[in-house]
Formats: sequence, structure tokens, C-alpha cells
Amino acid sequence: MRSIARTFALSLGIAATTVFLIMVAIFVSKYPMEEREFRACRVVAAILDRATDINGQNLTVRSTPALEELKADSPNLWYVVSVGDLVSEYGSEHRPPLPFAFPYRGPVGLSVFSTQDQNSTFCLAVAQRGPLRLTTMVGEPQVRFGRIARNFLVRNTFSIAVVALAFATTVAVGSALAARFVSRGIERVARRALAIDPSAPQGLISLSEVPRELKPLIEALNRAFGEIDAYIRMQRRFLGNAAHQLRTPLTLLRAKIDDVPDPALKAELVRDVRRLTSLVSAMLDLARLQNHASEKRPIDLAQITLDVLADFSPSALDAGIELALEHDGEGPFVVQGVDAAIRSALANLVGNALIHAHGARRIVATVSCDGVSIHDDGAGLPDGAEHRLTEPFQTGSAAGEGAGLGLSIVREIMAAHGGELLVASAPGCGTTMRLRFAAAAAPARSPQLDLQEH
Repeated sequence: MRSIARTFALSLGIAATTVFLIMVAIFVSKYPMEEREFRACRVVAAILDRATDINGQNLTVRSTPALEELKADSPNLWYVVSVGDLVSEYGSEHRPPLPFAFPYRGPVGLSVFSTQDQNSTFCLAVAQRGPLRLTTMVGEPQVRFGRIARNFLVRNTFSIAVVALAFATTVAVGSALAARFVSRGIERVARRALAIDPSAPQGLISLSEVPRELKPLIEALNRAFGEIDAYIRMQRRFLGNAAHQLRTPLTLLRAKIDDVPDPALKAELVRDVRRLTSLVSAMLDLARLQNHASEKRPIDLAQITLDVLADFSPSALDAGIELALEHDGEGPFVVQGVDAAIRSALANLVGNALIHAHGARRIVATVSCDGVSIHDDGAGLPDGAEHRLTEPFQTGSAAGEGAGLGLSIVREIMAAHGGELLVASAPGCGTTMRLRFAAAAAPARSPQLDLQEH
């Protein structure tokens, strides 16, 4: 789409030029009568001048298309053309008494005079042809308006063009400034709209910040933002309520499974209930994260990572996987965040590696000044699978283990902290999942400890 300012300026410039030319045409058509007579005399004098031939002692007014057209349009036309003592006249029967005698000795130029009886006017034109002076007197000419207009436009083409260009330029500049004012208002609205959090579009765009013409659009946007926010809140309340209501039936179901006498059936039911419980817990965590904004504090990434690895040590020991904590560079490793949320994100990554890193023998957590990465030496993910893992209910396990919400929750946590979750993997080379934060916080002391489980 073209620029508003450019389109606006071009359109108004063309419109202004058209209006100006129409005004010129109206001006010419409404010329004062005296001025129109003068212009008509100029046209007739030019026609006769071009039709007059002077050859020695002969003066001839030859027939030309323009002269024949003038005669046809002017039934009472008369004219007298003289050079010295040579005279050629036409329509003498219509010529009234003249106040001048031939040969005329006046100055060179063109004038309109009244006849002696004051009943009509005639045109007197005197032109210099070398050493000769050509005098023309014309009366009762009927010159077509088109010929007068053409004569006027031809003689004033440059002046008209300059004035038209100046007029069009002035209008175009003014319209460009007006369009720029409108576009700047649109830019302010766009910046204000971009500042609204899409996950919680609660802010409204102030109507005082925009031009009057844009207020209906802003009112519609504010109404849409309000409806979206209400829908998101309703969806989150439903998610939280549904997850909370499911926890009690699952707990009761888990207690009843203990009475199942068949060991194989009991193990299968326990596994299914565990998966349902994991799904419900993940949904509840996601709802809590979306519905509540906690105050951010300086967080020691090294200490939190150490605590999470310690929590997973028994599971890693049972699976025969080694857990290790390493540091990339010198501390402190501090970021601004919510302690419980960051612990949940790390626990999701470590637990995900323990469950899905098939063939892994070692999981390494590396802490740096801007985040934490969890790397396993397992089989890795299929090509392109890492791009789908952060979507809800997507897992990297063909067996369908897990709820598929863990990495989605991690992504939400990192987005709330102004950071991001990065996943890198290749078949046979393991998988690395990194929590990268936007900026570090104030310095703090972090432990330098390597934890291993065999």
C-alpha cells in the first residue's frame, strides 16, 4: 500500500491544478467587455497582419482560412489596411466616419477607439515592418471565444504554468503536512497498541492522544481489547477451576487403586493415574502463572539449580544417570525473577531430560551470567522436533510419556521474565535446553559445587 502522505499530497496536488485551470477558464470566459474587445482586436490584427503582403507599390490582403472564418462570422466586418499611401479596404459600406486620416502617423501599438458617432468602436493596430509602418483599422469583428482563449493562453503560457505550479506545490505541501499529522497520530496509536500485553490486554488507548478522525477506530480497538481480555480471563479461570476440581477425584481414585488385587492391573492403573495427575498439576501451574503476577527479586541461579538437581538425585540414581552442575565463567550468577517460577522451569527441564533422554548417561546443568542450560548425552530429537516441543500437549516421546505441558509452562515462565526458552538437538548428539534471561541482577555470592549421582 502506498504512503498516506504521498497519496494525499499527489491527489490534492492534481485536484488543485485542475481547479486552478478551471478558474483560469472561468476568468477568461468572464473577461470584462473592454478587455475582451481589446483581446479580439489583437486577434484580428494578427490575422490581417499575416494575410497582408507588401510588394513594391502593391499592397495585397490575401485570403487565408483565418480571415475567411472571420468574414463568415462577422457580417458587418470592415477593415482598412494601409502602408504609407497604399490602402486596401474591405466592407466600406459598413465603415462609419473615422477620426483619423490616411496615412496614419501615430505611434506603434494597439488601441480601441470609438467612432465619431459614438455608436460603435473600432480597433487601431500599428506595426513596424522594417522601414515600413503597417496600419490596420478594424470594426465590427466577431471573434470566436476559442480563438481569443487560445490567443490568451499562448501569450501567457509561461505565466500560467508558473502560477499553476506554485499553486499546486502550495496545496501539495499543505496536504503533505496534514497527512503527516494524521500519520503521526496513527503511529502514536500503533505504539500504544504494541505496548499492550497480548496475554493480558487490559490497557486502553486514550482518546485524547489521537486526532478526532481516528477516535471511532480507537473506540473499536478498545472495545475489542476489552472483549479479548474478558475472554482470556474466563478461559484462565476455567483452566484453573477445572484443574483444581480434578485433583480431589484423582486422589480418591489413587487410594482406591491400592485395593486392586491384580498386580499387573494395579501397576497399569497407577501409571495412568500418575499421568493424569501430572497433567492436572501442569494445568494448575500454568493457570497460577497466568493469573498471578509475583514480585521479582534477585535470584541466585547457581543455588536454585543446585537445589533442583538435589531434588532429582534419587530419580537419577534409580535410572543410572549422572547429574552434574558446572559454571560458565566467574560468578555471581544472579537474575531478577520469581523464585518458585524459576524452580518450576528448571525442574521441568531436568525432569524432561530424565524421562525423555533415551540412552542418556549424564545430564549437565551449566550456569552462566544470563541463564542455565540443561544438556543430556542421549539419543537426541528427530529433525525439526525441537520446534514443536514448546507447544502445549507436544512431547518428544513416541510412547507418549508425560502431559506435554512442561515445556509450554517453561516458555510462559521465561516470557514472564523477559527471557526465552531455547531448544537445540540433533539425532545421536543429545539435547540442550537453555533458559536465557534478559539481564542480570545485582551481584550475589553463588556456590561452586559439582553434584554427581551414580
